Amino acid sequence: MTDAKQVIETFWEIQDGHDYTKLIPLFADDAVFEDPAIGRVEGKEAITKLLRHLTQELADKKMHFEVLEIAGDGGVAWSRWLWKRPDGDVEGVGLYKVRDGQLISYRDFYAVPAA
Repeated sequence: MTDAKQVIETFWEIQDGHDYTKLIPLFADDAVFEDPAIGRVEGKEAITKLLRHLTQELADKKMHFEVLEIAGDGGVAWSRWLWKRPDGDVEGVGLYKVRDGQLISYRDFYAVPAA
């Protein structure tokens, strides 16, 4: 069985490619995705739509994410990361729960930048 830290390491490796749709297989059917700017997204179908949208939107804005550290164990992991933006970097933390090698809870914490 894949532990949470391994799943999140894979998540960040894939995310570096800027095609967020490749992250879809990492989410369980009943996953919940929570982000301060996006809100709560429930279920793999809704998360799939979100990741497709993010792939298009972020590609046009010259921004990306950089992981600073990852830690975790069997069912829980966290990461500290930077959202690299032309208007200035934003530091955040992600908390993740994994079941059977798939994300069941993905939650980011950061101060939402002014528009």
